[in-house]
Amino acid sequence: MVIIGIDYGDVRTGIAVCDKLEMMASGAGCIKAEGFKKAAEGVAAKAKELKAELIVVGNPVNMDGSEGERSLKCRDFAAYLSEITGIPSEMYDERLTTVSAHRYLAASGVDGRKHKKHVDELSAQIILEDFLSARKKALANSRD
Repeated sequence: MVIIGIDYGDVRTGIAVCDKLEMMASGAGCIKAEGFKKAAEGVAAKAKELKAELIVVGNPVNMDGSEGERSLKCRDFAAYLSEITGIPSEMYDERLTTVSAHRYLAASGVDGRKHKKHVDELSAQIILEDFLSARKKALANSRD
């Protein structure tokens, strides 16, 4: 199934996509749109272009596992995406993915000033990779 991963932000929203076999996630761009509805419309267009069958939205839960204001906003974003696309959405814990993305970019030699251009798309890719790993693990455990 084609699944897209979303790192929703107020200004930039990163997008990643996996292949039909759910083996690998790759970056699929970044929507630069201010405002909830404009960002959702941009993601909806990309989901249609990629023929997405599931949308996974990163859920920025607090370190103690509780949901704050940002988490609720992402949950609303996922629900709205499903409403306007007809594609089911799921939330996935994205704690520290942006930190991981910044570390990866720094380790890769990307100039710190250029992180903004890449961090949201890379964060979406990490969210989707983590989701796919958890999905495979759950499937394997259900077979045991």
